[in-house]
Amino acid sequence: MNKSVRPPAAMPSERATGLGFADRGDDIGEPDFQAIQQSPEFKVLRKRLLWFVFPMSAFFLCWYMTFVLFSAYDHEFMSHKLFGAVNIGTGFGLLQFVTTITIVLVYRRYAHKKLDPQVDRIHELAGVGKK
Repeated sequence: MNKSVRPPAAMPSERATGLGFADRGDDIGEPDFQAIQQSPEFKVLRKRLLWFVFPMSAFFLCWYMTFVLFSAYDHEFMSHKLFGAVNIGTGFGLLQFVTTITIVLVYRRYAHKKLDPQVDRIHELAGVGKK
């Protein structure tokens, strides 16, 4: 019933000398997750992620609520024919799918340019993914 005792977390000044997170993990080779979470690299990653997620979520919510409110309260506007049997309501509904796909593609590009390099840097410091 002996517990392995983890050494105390390294001070931030030790990171500046080049020690990675893997050097301070437990005995089974896992990185020090608390040190990773408190690192400047992780804070930059979270900031970049939140910078994308909140504005894009707000945009989509406003767009979706516009569709819902028009559908609920302005039947005359939504029933105007665009062409054939397609009216403005159907067009708005289909544009919801287009908007969703566009957001996914924009996020994919943003993640590739801004988030993935930061994740790779954190993995490098943590000693994860080395073969």
